[in-house]
Amino acid sequence: MTKKLLIFCSILFTFYFMAFAQTNNVKPLTIGEIRTINSKILNEDRTLNIYLPQNFDKTKSYPIIYLLDGSMNEDFIHVTGLIQFFNQMYAMPETIVVGIANIDRKKDFTFHTDLKDLQKDYPTTGHSDKFIGFLEKELKPYIKSQFKTTNNYLFGQSLGGLLATEILLKKPEMFDNYFIISPSLWWDDESLLKQANQLLSKIPDTKKFIYVSVGKGEHPVMIKDAENLYDILKKSNKKNWTVEYKMMETDNHATILHRSLYEGLVKLFPYQEPK
Repeated sequence: MTKKLLIFCSILFTFYFMAFAQTNNVKPLTIGEIRTINSKILNEDRTLNIYLPQNFDKTKSYPIIYLLDGSMNEDFIHVTGLIQFFNQMYAMPETIVVGIANIDRKKDFTFHTDLKDLQKDYPTTGHSDKFIGFLEKELKPYIKSQFKTTNNYLFGQSLGGLLATEILLKKPEMFDNYFIISPSLWWDDESLLKQANQLLSKIPDTKKFIYVSVGKGEHPVMIKDAENLYDILKKSNKKNWTVEYKMMETDNHATILHRSLYEGLVKLFPYQEPK
């Protein structure tokens, strides 16, 4: 074997060894699970991105956050980071996050409207009743069958905030805590707001935490509607409801979610100096 060939073989072996060593040092970074659930109500498969606490123990019970707009390229990653931070630095217990990945949020998060301009702009609109049925009759029972659970949360922004408001007013027993961020209550000429007092009069006074927020940089209608929702909820005289409102002074519709969720969670889990 010539000297040049020996050198070449030596270099090739070195690169191979380095590549093999680097491959052995690579491990997947896992923060939870991706599951698929078949919905007979929606007649489709739905993807669930599930964040599990670092010290997850299947024998323990955990609070559950149901996150609308829970796709990997939407709100799942940054919201789970926020929850992990609150688990570490605040009094929030370790919590599971169930991110519900979207297929057509305009279809799932809006109720029927007869307004022609909305039907034109949102041609698939008006099927929130089916999506709520999916949450109530399929998703929540499935999660309870897979994990031991305690109280639960619903996080929704924009059209997701509209859906969260609809659930609060029509099926409030579904969730214990509602985070309603920049809700699109303008939908259907504000018909949900107009029905709110009548719907609230039929709702039992069971313990709930409700947080409503809106950005100062948002459309004036969004601000007005969020403030009206807060006023209606406060005046409903539900003694076991804690209703909070936050105007996010430096945020608009695009930037509000993360910082607003932080402010809402602080209301539930204020920071305490270590003893």
